[in-house]
Amino acid sequence: MPTLTGLDVLLNEQRRFLKNQRVGLITNPTGITRAGQSNTEALREIGVNLVALFSPEHGLDAAVADAQPVPSRRDARTGLPVHSLYGDTRRPTAEMLGGMDTLLFDLQDVGARFYTFTTTLALALAACAENRLRLIVLDRPNPIGGSLIEGPMLSSALQSFIGHGPLPIRYGMTIGELAQFYNRELNIGAELAVVTLQGWARGMWFDETGLLWPPPSPGIPHWTTTIAYPGMCLIEGTNVSEGRGTPLPFETAGAPWLDGYALAEALNAQRDDGVHWLPMTFVPDGGRHAGQVCGGVQIHVTDREAFRPVMVGLRLIAACRAQNPAHFEFLSTSWEGPAPHLDLLTGTPRAREAIENEESLVLLAKEWESELARFQETRNKYLLY
Repeated sequence: MPTLTGLDVLLNEQRRFLKNQRVGLITNPTGITRAGQSNTEALREIGVNLVALFSPEHGLDAAVADAQPVPSRRDARTGLPVHSLYGDTRRPTAEMLGGMDTLLFDLQDVGARFYTFTTTLALALAACAENRLRLIVLDRPNPIGGSLIEGPMLSSALQSFIGHGPLPIRYGMTIGELAQFYNRELNIGAELAVVTLQGWARGMWFDETGLLWPPPSPGIPHWTTTIAYPGMCLIEGTNVSEGRGTPLPFETAGAPWLDGYALAEALNAQRDDGVHWLPMTFVPDGGRHAGQVCGGVQIHVTDREAFRPVMVGLRLIAACRAQNPAHFEFLSTSWEGPAPHLDLLTGTPRAREAIENEESLVLLAKEWESELARFQETRNKYLLY
């Protein structure tokens, strides 16, 4: 059976959800049918009264760079107002939602807690609860599967826009399952409906669905980028380039003061399952170290089932620091708050402290195990597939 998204199922079988409703839509270019038609076109074709669009980080066109504000505007293609949820405000306001009956959420997530679409979902739920609107999530696959979970849990003291709610970095849920989790575990209490996927199973990776992959942001150009992203994004918490401004964001890492050959040799000596590192020289045309020759590495995932990206990402950071401690730095603050950026990404200061103190990262991961077990028990209540 082919995988059908929540959008496809709504269009085919559940149009009654939107009958006689004034509807808002949170979306970007990932909101397409299996055949590649945009959700705005498909919904209008069946008579849905769309009255406004809402854009997450990176904008309605998914073209704005990370952490850059997105302005509200009017959409030239549909004529609809586009309310930014990553500009002056990051949650729908009563004014934005005025006159609506239902808010649709149709975004392709990447399966990592710090990808900000998850926070946008939680804040949209809260806004709908306050304004007595129904939120309908059109479910989409978790591209890295729905079985594996990994990483430390988010400390409430480190909650930010890149970390919302009691989740590990890799949480193993679809966006619809995550909506149910947020709505109940955060005591939001919104009127929530999830239009579920058809033909998707928990162990499926995105390439097994047959669905198309429009980039959800400039840093995730291909679905395969998401495989390493939950670990490689942790490089953002340091002064090492994460590959932005190159054709391989989150698949390369380096700096002008690193020796890529020595770094690859040190990382391969760790013998982490499912991964091999190759030395690489690159010159980013944007982002960190733009215009400078960087020595670094490219990650190659050789066994995605065995690969554990969070642990591998922390090993990469530790290896960069070990090679050149005089130049390596953790960022002491973040654009999302005063805490060290790596702490906001991991959800805990322990990962940074362990690397600084040259502690065993294997023992560090054991510290997560009891919390992950408790999370898994809670998570099981919200699984739909």
